[in-house]
Amino acid sequence: MSTIHWTEGPTHQSARWHSENGTPLPQRVVVADDRMKADDAHRQACEGTALLWQGDFHNARQLLQAMGRCIDRKPPRLNTPPSESFHLHRRASSHRARVLGKLLVLLDADHTLALRRAPDVRQACRETYGPPDGPMVVSLRELLGVIGAHQWRVKGVDVPALGTRVHPHYGVFAPVRGEYVDLVARTPLPPVTRHSPATTTAFDLGTGTGVLAAVLARRGFNRVVATDISPRALACAQENIHRLALADCIDVAGPCLFPEGRADLIVCNPPWLPARPTSPIEQGVYDADSNMLRGFLAGLSAHLRPGGEGWLILSDLAEHLGLRTRPQLLAAIQAAHLRVADKIDTKPRHSRSKNTADPLHDARSAETTSLWRLIAAA
Repeated sequence: MSTIHWTEGPTHQSARWHSENGTPLPQRVVVADDRMKADDAHRQACEGTALLWQGDFHNARQLLQAMGRCIDRKPPRLNTPPSESFHLHRRASSHRARVLGKLLVLLDADHTLALRRAPDVRQACRETYGPPDGPMVVSLRELLGVIGAHQWRVKGVDVPALGTRVHPHYGVFAPVRGEYVDLVARTPLPPVTRHSPATTTAFDLGTGTGVLAAVLARRGFNRVVATDISPRALACAQENIHRLALADCIDVAGPCLFPEGRADLIVCNPPWLPARPTSPIEQGVYDADSNMLRGFLAGLSAHLRPGGEGWLILSDLAEHLGLRTRPQLLAAIQAAHLRVADKIDTKPRHSRSKNTADPLHDARSAETTSLWRLIAAA
């Protein structure tokens, strides 16, 4: 466990260092307060100096926003190919996270944030960090994410396909893009299940909040097995399934991709972009080398019952960004001894697809989300 050190006047201080995305321990830390100017904070952060905030909480948030504006002064490159635009965007996002992550706050031994006008963050911190174990220093940016995640967890996300809300945890991808949920809710079930889905089994791989497992259970499957490789996702799914009174027909298993046994329907909504995630929440969007997609395709045939189907929910955004081609996807499906029985398409409804200021707007505006119905090749 890392320990961070700093000086307040003649006194040397220390506390545990914690970073959810694995940011290394800052080597130089100075105390900052309401007198700190954004340009000075930005310069020091770019040089690698961490700023331990001891001023007003709301002023710290404003400073963080001002530092972000300093980062945004650099004009974007124009007329670059989609793949280069994506990599520049990821590089800029990484730089932004690294610089803004240098503004730090100290949590007391009980997770109290002892700054003027600071909210009570103790419950939010317990949900993410677990029981308090002494003073701890975290980045303000991370703490704001923890606070936001707590608010999402309390409020929940409306899921029209379920007629209710699901409640995401910190680091678990929230189903705010409803088109993929609607695809699973509306696509005709495999012929083998249509007459009596109550006697058949479904798997939901990479369940996250458990939303797709719940949709499958509501569609009549009397046994659904939901898996994930993330312990946080497994706990989140378990909580939502109990909240929805579906624990009698949904089992949560893992950490793993495939559970034991075979199923009549196996659903998988893997991360859509083959790139390295840089934080827990990004693991729902980015997957280096498309490992989950490849794992799903490679193991599907061995886990399908005769007449069963695999439903792959996948955006073609990676294709528009030049990160993956359609022939590559089709070749991977064929190499796994599978064939495409059907493909159902829908257009995204999220606001970023209409945001012309987004550096990836051209690709996002052309995006299609598809449910690929895959069956074992003859």
